[in-house]
Amino acid sequence: MSQRILVVEDEEALAFGIRDALMHAGYEVGVAHEGNSALEMLKDDSYDLVVLDIMLPGRSGLEVLRELRSEKHDLRVVVLTALADESDVVRGFELGADDYMAKPFSPRELVARVHAQFRRKEMDTAPPPQLDLPGDIKVDLARLEVHRDGQVVPLTPREGDILEYLVRHRDRVVTREDLLLDVWHYLNANVETRTVDIHIVGLRRKVEPDPANPTLIQTVRGKGYRWYA
Repeated sequence: MSQRILVVEDEEALAFGIRDALMHAGYEVGVAHEGNSALEMLKDDSYDLVVLDIMLPGRSGLEVLRELRSEKHDLRVVVLTALADESDVVRGFELGADDYMAKPFSPRELVARVHAQFRRKEMDTAPPPQLDLPGDIKVDLARLEVHRDGQVVPLTPREGDILEYLVRHRDRVVTREDLLLDVWHYLNANVETRTVDIHIVGLRRKVEPDPANPTLIQTVRGKGYRWYA
C-alpha cells in the first residue's frame, strides 16, 4: 500500500515537478495550490504526509499548519520556504513542522527527506520488545526468542524482521512485494520466489497457538498477510 502525500504549493510548475518526483518514488500524490483547498482535501481524504509551502495566497502555510496540528497530530509535515528569515523556519517548527527545505532545492533531496520522515514514523510506531500472544506465548524481539510450552524457541533474524514488520503494519494487509522490498531489501519485487511464503510457514510454527490453523498471521487471498493479534 503506497503512502499518500499532499503537495501544497502555489507555483504550478514546482508543484507538479514535486508531484512527479514523488510519484516516481512510488508515492500516491495529490496537489493543492492554496491553503483552504488543502484543508478541504485533508478532511475528505487520508494522507500520511504534507509538503507545505509557507508562502501561499490567502491563508498562509503557517496558518494551515496551525489548523492541521489542532486536529491531526500524527500527520508528517515538511515545509517549503523561500524566506531568508530564520525566524519563519523556527515558527514552523514551533507550530509542529517535522522538517523544512529552503528553495531552491533538489527534488531528489526532497524525496530523501520524505523517505526519512516515513522511516521515523515507522520507528515511532515500532512494536514493543515483548509480545504477549494467545496460548501463553511470549515473543522477545530483542533476544529473538519465543517462549512457549516451557521451552525457548529461537527466531532467525529474518523471522524477527518479518514479525516486527507485520506487527508494525497491523492496520493493513502486507503484500509479498512489501516484504521483499522492505525486509529483504530487493531492488525490484518482480521476481519469482517462494522465500516469503516459506518464511511465513516457519514463523507460524513458532508463534501461532495452532500453526495448522493460523489466527495471528492470516493469509488474505490474492493480497498477502495481515497480523490480527
